[in-house]
Amino acid sequence: DLIVHVRDITHPETILQKATVLSVLKNLNLPSHLLDSMVEVHNKVDLIERYKPTEENALAISALHGHGLEELKEEIEKKILTATGKKILTVNINLEGPQLSWLYKEATVQEVEVMPEDGTARVKVIISNSAFGRYRNLFPN
Repeated sequence: DLIVHVRDITHPETILQKATVLSVLKNLNLPSHLLDSMVEVHNKVDLIERYKPTEENALAISALHGHGLEELKEEIEKKILTATGKKILTVNINLEGPQLSWLYKEATVQEVEVMPEDGTARVKVIISNSAFGRYRNLFPN
């Protein structure tokens, strides 16, 4: 669904390495949308003082120090959701009904926050548009 190209930005041949990787990927006859949505990651930015990527849409990280990893995670999540046609939603459910079981079967349940005082829960899911449509038809409330 997604290509993440991580480069050692401190390597003296980093630009040549990028060109080589892109050439290999193009020769694999991958779908163009996969190449167009590729995430470019510049690693080891902690070794270059005040590093700013000159390439459009490149993310600067230091895997060693954790710098930029949250932004990278968010970008990957956003692109995967777009590529797969899914979205992240939080739905309120009644725990006495079949909704939670249905969500576990038809979606990816990320979090369940139970409200014991009224027998409900807030459920955070990753779900396709079609599955969410089925959910709304089955559980209109």
